[in-house]
Amino acid sequence: MVLGNLLLFIVGIFSYASGAFVGINLGTDVSNMPSAPDVVSILKANQITHLRLYDADAHMLKALADSGIEVMVGVTNEEVLGIGESPSKAAAWINQNVAAYLPSTSITAIAVGSEVLTSIPNLVPVLVPAMNYLHKALVASNLNFQVKISTPQAMDIIPRPFPPSTATFNSSWSATVYQILQFLKNTDSFYMLNAYPYFGYTSGNGIFPLDYALFRSLPSVKQIVDPNTLSHYDSMFDALVDATYYSIEALNMSGISIVVTETGWPWLGGANEPDATAENAETFNSNLIRRVLNDSGPPSQPKVPINTYIYELFNEDKRPGPVSEKNWGLFFTNGSAVYTFSLSTSNQITGNNSDFCVAKPNADPGKLQAGLDWACGQGGANCDAIQEGKPCYLPNTYQNHASYAYNDYYKKKRSVGATCDFDGTAATTTVDPSYGSCKFTGSSTITPNSNGGFTTTVAPGPVTPQGGSATVNLPVSKIQFLISAVFLALVLL
Repeated sequence: MVLGNLLLFIVGIFSYASGAFVGINLGTDVSNMPSAPDVVSILKANQITHLRLYDADAHMLKALADSGIEVMVGVTNEEVLGIGESPSKAAAWINQNVAAYLPSTSITAIAVGSEVLTSIPNLVPVLVPAMNYLHKALVASNLNFQVKISTPQAMDIIPRPFPPSTATFNSSWSATVYQILQFLKNTDSFYMLNAYPYFGYTSGNGIFPLDYALFRSLPSVKQIVDPNTLSHYDSMFDALVDATYYSIEALNMSGISIVVTETGWPWLGGANEPDATAENAETFNSNLIRRVLNDSGPPSQPKVPINTYIYELFNEDKRPGPVSEKNWGLFFTNGSAVYTFSLSTSNQITGNNSDFCVAKPNADPGKLQAGLDWACGQGGANCDAIQEGKPCYLPNTYQNHASYAYNDYYKKKRSVGATCDFDGTAATTTVDPSYGSCKFTGSSTITPNSNGGFTTTVAPGPVTPQGGSATVNLPVSKIQFLISAVFLALVLL
């Protein structure tokens, strides 16, 4: 992977960094998934320049042409078997999914499968052959220096990651992992690691403090130290990466860098998932960005940056499993941010100098209804635009109606002391929440396409623990369903 300067933009702005980069994953188990051009518009509007796809979707690859976004494409687990058994299928895959789009679409890496060793062990015998066949096809097309091949693996293949210095790969997979590492060494590629401190923390039964998982500083008496090397670990993220480096070293391999292909923190969970909160997700991701962009590595490899892809762009609300599985996204599909968080080493929090006032996610429905009624009544907001048949009526959701009413009140009354709070259900944002023909008070929008080319008429929100829809079909004063998507605070750092 070519290292370069990256302006990474989450919740409005990502910070410039020389060398290391932070990218983002695009999952597809999403209701109301925007079209490929609209996804690219969201990426470009937020200046996200590194993207990982889990497949090689033709619509996305076409839409990414001339975007300046570097793309990692994926060979799905379902495709690994055929490719691993047939060099001709591997060549056809490269021709159809890589060569056909270069150079307009900047494809720089191929992820072969996803956590194959632990998720689909019956594919293990063909995994390395698949990688080799794909590489030979790249060589035949003279693309092997531009496009690197690897295979993402979970931390699960390292059974005891702490202390990092004694970590080793599971002996059941040692032979295959060694073959993978040989391939990476021979092709000058990198090890793809899926590392989730969230799971390390929640499965640790209190062994490690939450602050350690969230990159927060620990007092000296609680600092995590490897007893063998005396290396101090400021975060579980660094320890997981270092455990992988030491595991690689234990197989007498070296000189292979690690790219974290997945990490993140869920912002919403069920009753038995108390640590999946917007506050923790905000803290984790803002601190992750700061840590990666400082351009350094873990204690054992201090000069090797940890290029990282955050999981993920949108909430995959169609995924099975617990509530947290559906809520890892940084953005809703209308392009609005899920939550506000710190974006730079200055510790400045987004939203301090914002211009619009909109509804918060997960606000109490009763409070949100009361705030909406007050703004349209005693507050004096002009709520005509959110009445049925008017430009801002659809989508008929809490997010849309409350945000419009809150903002109209705030814009008109802040000069005489009005605040954007509404009993804790509102926050300010620098992103213009206008969409289509719906113009929010104070908007400077001239055309529906002014926000990076992206226009939406739908604002789907988070899947609730009850599985209910956030869309309603009642008059504004009678809305009684759960909150939908929101626009959150962004500020240029």
